[in-house]
Formats: sequence, structure tokens, C-alpha cells
Amino acid sequence: MQHKTQLALSFLLSQVLLLACAEDLGCVPGFQQKVFYIEQPFEFTEDQPVLNLEFDDCKGNNKLNFEVSNPDFKVERDGSLVALKNISEAGRALFVHARSEHAEDMAEILVVGPNEKHGALKEIFKIEGNLGIPRQKRAILATPILIPENQRPPFPRSVGKVISSEGTEGAKFRLSGKGVDQDPKGIFRINEISGDVSVTRALDREAIANYELEVEVTDISGRTIDGPVRLDIAVIDQNDNRPMFKEGPYVGHVMEGSPTGTTVMRMTAFDADDSSTDNALLRYNILKQTPTKPSPNMFYIDPEKGDIVTVVSPVLLDRETMETPKYELVIEAKDMGGLDVGLTGTATATILIDDKNDHPPEFTKKEFQATVKEGVTGVIVNLTVGDRDDPATGAWRAVYTIINGNPGQSFEIHTNPQTNEGMLSVVKPLDYEISAFHTLLIKVENEDPLIPDIAYGPSSTATVQITVEDVNEGPVFHPNPMTVTKQENIPVGSVVLTVNATDPDTLQHQTIRYSVYKDPAGWLEINPTNGTIGTTAILDRESPYVQNNIYTALFLAIDSGNPPATGTGTLHITLEDVNDNVPSLYPTLAKVCEDAKDLRVVILGASDKDLHPNTDPFKFELNKQSGPEKLWRITKLNNTHAQVILLQNLKKANYNIPISVTDSGKPPLTNNTELKLQVCSCKKSKMDCSATDALHISITLILLSLFSLFCL
Repeated sequence: MQHKTQLALSFLLSQVLLLACAEDLGCVPGFQQKVFYIEQPFEFTEDQPVLNLEFDDCKGNNKLNFEVSNPDFKVERDGSLVALKNISEAGRALFVHARSEHAEDMAEILVVGPNEKHGALKEIFKIEGNLGIPRQKRAILATPILIPENQRPPFPRSVGKVISSEGTEGAKFRLSGKGVDQDPKGIFRINEISGDVSVTRALDREAIANYELEVEVTDISGRTIDGPVRLDIAVIDQNDNRPMFKEGPYVGHVMEGSPTGTTVMRMTAFDADDSSTDNALLRYNILKQTPTKPSPNMFYIDPEKGDIVTVVSPVLLDRETMETPKYELVIEAKDMGGLDVGLTGTATATILIDDKNDHPPEFTKKEFQATVKEGVTGVIVNLTVGDRDDPATGAWRAVYTIINGNPGQSFEIHTNPQTNEGMLSVVKPLDYEISAFHTLLIKVENEDPLIPDIAYGPSSTATVQITVEDVNEGPVFHPNPMTVTKQENIPVGSVVLTVNATDPDTLQHQTIRYSVYKDPAGWLEINPTNGTIGTTAILDRESPYVQNNIYTALFLAIDSGNPPATGTGTLHITLEDVNDNVPSLYPTLAKVCEDAKDLRVVILGASDKDLHPNTDPFKFELNKQSGPEKLWRITKLNNTHAQVILLQNLKKANYNIPISVTDSGKPPLTNNTELKLQVCSCKKSKMDCSATDALHISITLILLSLFSLFCL
């Protein structure tokens, strides 16, 4: 708008200059004044002249015709601008297009307030330096040109004239700038002799609204003799763009029962035309509402702002009584302030009526029945409810609570998220012998609280009658598991334990018989009548079937029902250790070089399968050595190890050293064993232990013993 005002001021200044040099320049075709200011009255009165416009094509104004941008005004043949009806608002600007047989031109009428007009006149002399008109006298007069967009052929057509008072012989006009010799090139041209400016094709204001050109006067050689002077060309808007809704989809929400006048949403359209003119002055309207019930006019749109509001009473805005909670409105935006000549654009607004919790859930019946077998868990009955609220909201989703009849917490209830039903479950097995019937009181509420005026009623509670069916339950061992401690190696036939099993079905008076279920080592038996468990084999704590000194067996108790029911009992026998295992010695083979300097041959260790105190400390001893001299000795290192030492180097041979090891049990057990010793030849770090030329020391000892007997 500021740029348009500057152009208008420039026009006004140019008219002043034209009047000053009218005698020298002659007639200029077109409006003799191109910009007018009128002060906004309280109302434009019908058929009352507003102002007078003077148009002269310098050839008699033959076939002169006027067109006004605002259809509420017209221009009479004599140039008088009059209103066609009483108008309180005419907009900020009017454009008058005049066309005769020999010329056409555009004038602009600016509607201003009292202060704006006075200020605008004062600005003439402040901005003249910015309009391309220096304070010194110029020979070139280039008045701004206004050109309507979208003009029809033929082209080129004259749009204005540049005048020069310079009388130099051979002087020519030259035009330059964007639209002439710069992209987009060739839109404007100038007659280098007459100064007539013409346009070569239709203009589009939405592409380029203003052109700033330069005009200068050159001599015959092309040298500039005056100028350059700026020539402003403004493209006048035509209503050639339809309003467009660019921000869709348009979806609004309004709570049911909202008061009349509740704002739902805002619709905003865009018009590419000049926003300061009626070409982009939009008005909104609802063309269609779907569905049309309960009222064909559920909503209203503010014609200027585009705000959609409710216009029906809160009672009609009831989601549960509507055909659908979704309404679609076809919204029209029309420019030219909504006049019939305006262009239109449409969009669809979707309005969703949101639910509020104004309907409590209600059970479909007051009492539900369920049957469950004792000892069984899981869902036993689904409780159904009705709720008229929106199933997609917390106003519909149900929350169930057991408020009475569940002291043992044997029951739980949860909501099925798909059906909204209450799934009542047994979570702790029921016992027919304790109670054959249960009565539960259950209430249902919504996830969301009810609105203040609504409360939960009697239909929001229900009773569930549960019948427990008797089943043949298996006997129960007491205790289970059963534990007993016994020494290993007790005699076969010894009594281990007498088990006790009872039948939970106390009303059926059944008998119980016993049997072995799992006996991994096959050590046990049970009397089928009285439940006495005895041994059929030696109990061995060191058996692989014993874990951590405990032997485990399973037994069955079977009642006389039809079919019979079975209970399983577990027996843990803790076995106490008895010293029944001799210690073992390791290693059993040792090697030494015949010329070894270190005669400590080997360190021996002992182990025992029994438990302490039937194990270490162990006693290590050499059995009696025969012969003239002793060849080795054994020395205890600690409770579990001893060292064998040679008393002299021996020849290459294999020797058996008799050793005994004794545990600490009561009574102690001794293991008499032999350590095999290989005396080898060692050369260059290689040990040769082949015994082909060696005598076994045990043979030597036998011969020596025989020799000593004969000598006696």
C-alpha cells in the first residue's frame, strides 16, 4: 500500500509539472489527473456525484467508455463518479478504466481519512527526490504508467508517453531496465522519436506487480544528452485468481452439549490478487451440511473471519441421538466482498462431535450365574454391560470391582478391551468341602468420571451366584515332602518311615492304598495298606543316586473313587556316613634317573569316599623291606600327602614299593598297595625307561630270602 501511495503522489506531482509546461508540450492523451483523494464520508449516497474525472484522448473522445473496479459505482459520460446505492464502505481504493477510439488510461481513487489526505500532500515535496525528479529543471517528463493486467490483444498497445522539451535535432528516446533489455525482456518498448511507450503482451500482476525502468534522451551518435529518468510502471490488479483453501484437511471438534455459539474451528482461504482491493476481499458461506439432522443449520460461519460456531441448542447437540457424530460442511470463499461477480473456492470442513461421559454403564441383567469345578482356576463368566457413550473413549470403557463376597481373594475381575465385558476369574482354587456356593456383588464404573449432573444408579451393580461342583480329589500326604535320617548300610528289611495320606473328599468315605512311584536305586518298598516303607537293599551314601547325602523317592496314594484319584508324596532320606571305604593312593607310578642327584622320587596323596571324621588325617607307612639294606623311606608332609625318598641311587630297573595308607575312622580302614617305580637311564635330557635288562626287585628280594633260609 505504501508503494501504491508513492506512485499516486508521483502521479500528482507529474500533473503539477504538466500544468506548468502545458503551453510547450500540448495535449497529453488520457486522464488529465490520474490520482484522486476522496475523504471517507459516513455514507456514499445513491446517485450523488462523488467527484469528476477528466479524460481527453486529444481527438474528441469518440466512443468513450468507463469501467469501475467496484461494481457499486459508475462513471457518467461527463466523467462524474456516482454511487449506484447507499454504501458505507467502499474499500481503500477504486480504479477507473477509460477507453476511447484513440486512447485508454487508468485513474486511481484513494479513499482516505481526514488526516491521511493532508499528510499525503505534504509528502509531495519531501519525496520528490526519490521519484527520479531532481530539483534542477529536467527536459524529460516520465509520468508513472498504470496498466491493467490480463489485457486482451491486439498488441503492442500504447500505455503512456514520455515527453522531452529538448529540441536537439536527431534526439532519440531510449528505454532500459527489467522488462526491456533485462529478463523478462521485450515486454515494453518506446518509440524513439515520439516517446510513446507500449506493452507487447498481457501482464500478470501476481508474477510482477511493478517495473522500474529508465528513460534517457540520446543524440544521433547514441550519446546520452539527458537522463536517465526513472519511469515507474504499476500493474493494476484484475480479479483473476480464485480463493484457495491451502491448509486442509480441515477437521474440528466440539463437545456434545456445548452451549450455542461455541467456536469449533476457523477456515481461512488465500487469494493471490491484490490484498488492498476487493479482488482479495473474501467472504465465507456454508453451502451444504451433511447430514441435515437433527437440524439443517447446525453451524454458522462468520462471513469475514471464517469462524465456524454452533447455532443449535445444547440439547440437539447430543452425540447419542445423532445419526452420526461426524458432520461435513462445504465452505465457500468468495472474493469481491461476496458479490455475485466474485470468484469462488470451496473446501470441506469435517466436524466431529466429541463424547462426554453423560451415560453411566449398566449391567444387562441384575444377576449372573456361574458354575466351576473345585480345584480349577480361570475365567468362569463374562458380565455384560451397556453404555451409550463413544466406544473409543474412557467414557465407554468399563472398570469392574468386586465389592462384597471375596474375603479370601479367590476371585478377580478384569475388563475385556474388545467387548467391554467383565471377565470374572477364579485365581485361587475353590474347595467344595469348605463352601459349595459363593455370592459376589460387583459394581461397574467408567474410566472417565461422569459429568456432574449424572450419577451411577442401581443398574451399575450386579450379583453373581457361583456354584462349586465336587470332584474326586487325590489323597494328600502329610507332610509333603517327608524327611527322615538313616545310617547307610542299615540291614535289609529295616523300617524307614510310615507315611500318612488323607482323602480331601471327606463326604465320600474312600479307602487309600499305597505304591512306589519312583525309586531310582531300587532300595525301598511300601506296604500298600498301612504305608510302611522298608529297605530291600543296602543304602549306600556313596551311590550316584545320592545327591548331597540325600536319597529321594516318590510314592503314590490312590483312593477308591471311580475313577480313582492319585496323590504323590516325596520322601527325602538323609544318609549318615559309615566308614566303609578304604583310602586310595595316587599316583601309582613314578620315574627317576639312575644317576639322579635329587632322590625325592614322588609326593603321594590319599583320598577317601567317606566323610569326615572317616577320612584324613591319613597314616602313610612302608611295608617291611626285605634284604640286607633299606632302599627307600616315606615321610609324611601333611594330613593327606607324604613323600617317597630313595636312600641311594639304584640301577636301571622296575621296582614295586609296598605302601599302606590308613584313614581316621573308627575302626580305621587300611589300604595295602604298591607304588611302581621306574629307574631310567637319562642322557641329553632324554629318559629311557625300557626294562629289558632290569631285574624286578621283588624277584631279587625272593631269592635273597631263600638264600637266607638255606644258610640257616
